[in-house]
Amino acid sequence: MAEPVLRVQGLVKRFGGLTATDDFALDVQPGELHALIGPNGAGKTTLIGQLTGEIRPDAGRIVFLGEDIIRLPVAARVKRGLARSFQIVQLLDDDTALANVALAVQARAGHSFRFWRSAARDPALLAPARALLAQVGLERAQTRVADLSHGERKVLELAVALAARPRLLLLDEPMAGLGAAESLRMTETLRALKGQFAILLVEHDMDAVFALADRITVLVYGRAIATGAADAIRADPAVQEAYLSEEAA
Repeated sequence: MAEPVLRVQGLVKRFGGLTATDDFALDVQPGELHALIGPNGAGKTTLIGQLTGEIRPDAGRIVFLGEDIIRLPVAARVKRGLARSFQIVQLLDDDTALANVALAVQARAGHSFRFWRSAARDPALLAPARALLAQVGLERAQTRVADLSHGERKVLELAVALAARPRLLLLDEPMAGLGAAESLRMTETLRALKGQFAILLVEHDMDAVFALADRITVLVYGRAIATGAADAIRADPAVQEAYLSEEAA
């Protein structure tokens, strides 16, 4: 098996007397879509914050592309190819969808934002931005962000994340707030991205998880209680008791 893109070992995070992350371990393989599921309060948000560098762990290792990044700040992790969708940037509501993605392309190239207004018309930025919008299926490139639907904004934020050219993309509940048709569309968009880079998907929509994931890790009270393929996770009695029965209720 290839060296994991991401390997987490013995990760611990405490807030006073609460252990939010409890000796957590995880690996994500190249090209894998690995889903992280768990009930509310399981510690998923705290875990993602530690992976991105927003929260400092108390113990453990986070090895990304062979480098222990546990002491690196957020920006350094993004520069190495660790991108978080939907919380990477704040969308500019008064600009178009195309301009927002062009700005993300500019940021990836390391250019200054000083001349952003002229840069918004730069073909060198707009061409890749259009390609990214096409990749995620957002057709209203010239529409102001403020006029996009919630589902369209979610897709736009995905395009912005892809502009970072991630080696690992962290998706934090991309289906949240979407209707049935929009969830299906997002699922198909993510299916088309599979294999291009590794993806760690945090999601409550079990239909999407079981349709997309190569492997699934179940988090309960900060600890991984099971990891495996979808069929194994469905059949695991501990998982059914701790989580899937709650979802079905």
